[in-house]
Amino acid sequence: MSKKRILIVEDEPDIIRGLSDALDFEGFDVESTSAGREGVRIMRERPADLVILDLMLPDLNGYAVCEEVRRFNPLVPIIILTARGQESDKIRGLDAGADDYVTKPFSVAELLARIKAIFRRLGRNAPVEEETFKIGPAVVDAKKHMITRARRSAPLTFYEVELLKLLYERREQPVSRDEILEKIWGIDARGNSRTIDNFIVKLRKMVEEDGKEPRHILTVYGHGYKLVP
Repeated sequence: MSKKRILIVEDEPDIIRGLSDALDFEGFDVESTSAGREGVRIMRERPADLVILDLMLPDLNGYAVCEEVRRFNPLVPIIILTARGQESDKIRGLDAGADDYVTKPFSVAELLARIKAIFRRLGRNAPVEEETFKIGPAVVDAKKHMITRARRSAPLTFYEVELLKLLYERREQPVSRDEILEKIWGIDARGNSRTIDNFIVKLRKMVEEDGKEPRHILTVYGHGYKLVP
């Protein structure tokens, strides 16, 4: 089996060195660059299986890099690194097409757990039997990573598809934040529940007719979420 290739786009040498060593030790093939435009070029010429992308780059910021890569590679998982703690910056990263975010300073062990969880889920057969399924007025194409509502289609990132699939598999049943984080992100729930909440906010915009009064992706207070198709 060939090694999974991971591209690091980061301008801090210490972070590049530390991540490269950790990923190499785990058996990944690692390439890195400190420039956003170079990262886009690499992804065009020799696409990686996953991208770790810093938001603050000297030439082209991470949001622009993410948007550019998504134009020609909509499915590659992208994890953004950000020193910013504001939820608006994280939401902006997700809107640009990122699959996940890790806030600096971060735990290398946690980042590795997220990466391994991505590759585990990419390598398994999805339990959802249908390649497409309906959630209210929206149709999700899990294979093509697309969602269509009111004749308008939009791409879905890796985690968006996986979260919708998990909720659909357990439709009409509450699914806890702990279970979502463990099954999809591969991480412990402590301090990470906002990760799921940010994804839910974005998915409701795609699925619900009124995101402020959802009818299909419901909050189960103190527990997690429930999907009502």
